[in-house]
Amino acid sequence: MSTDSPRSSDAARDEWSRAELLARIVTESQRHYADYSFFTQAMADHVGLHPTDMQCVALLDMEPGPVSTGDIARLTGLTSGSATRLVDRLVKAGIVERLADPHDRRRSLVALVPEARRRIGDAWETPGRAFGAVLESYSDSELAVIADYLHRAAEVGRAQAQRLNSGS
Repeated sequence: MSTDSPRSSDAARDEWSRAELLARIVTESQRHYADYSFFTQAMADHVGLHPTDMQCVALLDMEPGPVSTGDIARLTGLTSGSATRLVDRLVKAGIVERLADPHDRRRSLVALVPEARRRIGDAWETPGRAFGAVLESYSDSELAVIADYLHRAAEVGRAQAQRLNSGS
């Protein structure tokens, strides 16, 4: 069975074999990654950033407080030198600021500038509502499965990125 066009009724979905469902998930995941990369590029262009910089900003926005450049390297998978250059670009663009680490005078921390957080939050408002509308169509139990899958798939993705980066 082709996985290119989803069946329209719930009854039809109930008739799919496990192999068909797994094949569809693989195909839809590949489409999702490609489409999300396209969306990330468009969002980065919209706010005037490189997609990698946009990814870093999104990750910083999820952190509870300022982080070190080493943390940014770990979060993004960049080398420490690349993470430093990324932070330099973001400082120059007025997106982040370096702050003194209150626990270690030799190191600085990186935090989003409040105005940048607001500007990027404003850019996310319409897409966020659109993505939220999709999620609203699912039951609580379906949302729990989706959240679990995304969490577990992200763990696998990080582990596989580390494996590929280590040459294994």
